[in-house]
Amino acid sequence: MNNNKTELLVAALENGTVIDHIPSELVFTIASLLELDKLSSSVTIGYNLNSKKLGKKGIIKVADKFFTDEEISRLSIVAPNVVLNVIRNFDVVEKKEVIIPDELHGIVRCSNPKCITNNEPMNTFFHVIDKTEGILKCHYCEKEQNKSKVKLV
Repeated sequence: MNNNKTELLVAALENGTVIDHIPSELVFTIASLLELDKLSSSVTIGYNLNSKKLGKKGIIKVADKFFTDEEISRLSIVAPNVVLNVIRNFDVVEKKEVIIPDELHGIVRCSNPKCITNNEPMNTFFHVIDKTEGILKCHYCEKEQNKSKVKLV
């Protein structure tokens, strides 16, 4: 038995998803956004862990859950550049960096109160015109807004 008590051991996932390289301040925002509290499977959250890349980071391990493209798109608005590791039979079978897609459908609200999406029962639709700066442009009213100031649908 190893008597080195400098690391905390957490059970490995047999199947599920690990969300890694989360900026610490966003860990609980992501847990809420993905409604992890409503899952019946186990969820492990690491907060303020040491990271060479970020200084401090968070990690979320979700057993038996594989996120949909819509969930990943929602995640990309809040925390682009996090890494998703898909686990099957205790092995990482897919590793992908979450990036903002070119288009967002029904994910964020338009900030223009006169936009048709705020006055009619229809989904929002945005073009991502600058991924680095996070600039979104409404397809209908052409209002531009920064992803850091948007409200999720």
